[in-house]
Amino acid sequence: MSASPLSLAHIIAALRNGEVPVSAYVAQACDHLDAHEPEIGALLPEPGRRERLLRDAAVLETRYPDPPTRPPLYGVLVGVKDIIHVEGFPTGAGTALPPELFAGEEAAVVALLREAGALVLGKTVTTEFAGSAPNGTRNPRNLAHTPGGSSSGSAAAVAAGYCPLALGTQTVGSVIRPAAFCGVVGFKPTYGRIPTAGIVYYSQSVDTIGLFAPDVAGMAQAAAVLCEGWQPSLPSEQLPVLAVPDGPYLDHLDDDGRAAFAAQCAALRAAGYTVQYLPAFADFEAIRKRHIRMASAEAAQVHAPWFASHETAYRPETLAVIRDGQTVGADELDAGRAGRGDLRDALHALMDAHGVDLWVCPPATGTAPVGIAATGNAIMNLPWSHAGMPALTVPAGTGADDLPFGLQLVARAGADESLLAWAQPIAATVETL
Repeated sequence: MSASPLSLAHIIAALRNGEVPVSAYVAQACDHLDAHEPEIGALLPEPGRRERLLRDAAVLETRYPDPPTRPPLYGVLVGVKDIIHVEGFPTGAGTALPPELFAGEEAAVVALLREAGALVLGKTVTTEFAGSAPNGTRNPRNLAHTPGGSSSGSAAAVAAGYCPLALGTQTVGSVIRPAAFCGVVGFKPTYGRIPTAGIVYYSQSVDTIGLFAPDVAGMAQAAAVLCEGWQPSLPSEQLPVLAVPDGPYLDHLDDDGRAAFAAQCAALRAAGYTVQYLPAFADFEAIRKRHIRMASAEAAQVHAPWFASHETAYRPETLAVIRDGQTVGADELDAGRAGRGDLRDALHALMDAHGVDLWVCPPATGTAPVGIAATGNAIMNLPWSHAGMPALTVPAGTGADDLPFGLQLVARAGADESLLAWAQPIAATVETL
């Protein structure tokens, strides 16, 4: 499936102005899902999905007959990662453990979506407990390749055109990387800007709810609904100053990823952007270890209530995380948590010293790896997740086998609005490379 899905901005407009009735939109989406889902596996099975959605569509159409009264995401179908609680759906968290162990009330972010008029298409497939053990989802751009993870199903559902918006979570690279692998826009806001109440946590110190959409304009409309304290940012005539974090961070790229990133930077310079290379992350390996150990320790704490009774039901990848986390002492955990703010402050200071508005960097080491037994390397996302800074990836060219490259943009913590405003012209510059 290489055709690009319709933009979220277009779908929002068509539903709100009545150009497309919600019931017709739902029926068409279900037809499309029925045709392609058997080979992609982005959603958890749901008997009666079409009938439920048509009932929900009828309720919306009755409640909001006049276009001016319609809420901002009126009728938009949304996929929800299966570690996020949704009323009426079990939360399976991608595991064989009994779902009643971690059941809970509907997540705050889902309540916000419902208030905005969105309809839940269904639960999207996640790796086990948002870790590294995948559950069979394939990349719609090439079925022989991974869609990434842990938000595998959310990225694939948007890329496949099932829904124009989906929720994921990111602890290391679980939104940005799968978005890049699947050729869609992924947004991980500043840590804490979207409420996380009502999810099965991996690491509460860094877990962030993020979004997938086909386009930056539509992503900005969704972010305005879901991010706390959103203040629209008008695009400036002055182009943002861009910086590349030079040093050991970039050493993780494969040859194709390095060549693609060089072409992206060249295109940005040709479009008038200043792109400077700044030495950064000299202690990258220490940052990596600190993040992984902290996240593993917090995962072990999350699973402590049920781990002893259900240890044999866990996948090996998850077992390794929990056992590693059990070896982290209180002092090491405290140091890991404190390191988040230290890294953020250091990156902000570097940006201030050189007049930088955005970091630009690859969202992954290359294109999506072949096979679905693993989800790829999240190393290019790790420092930004540790620092809690907002990140966005946009499609930026295509490599071999119709597999997309992305470009990752990172702004100061709290500057999510500016990030999305700056991202639109940048996306237009690199999307056809």
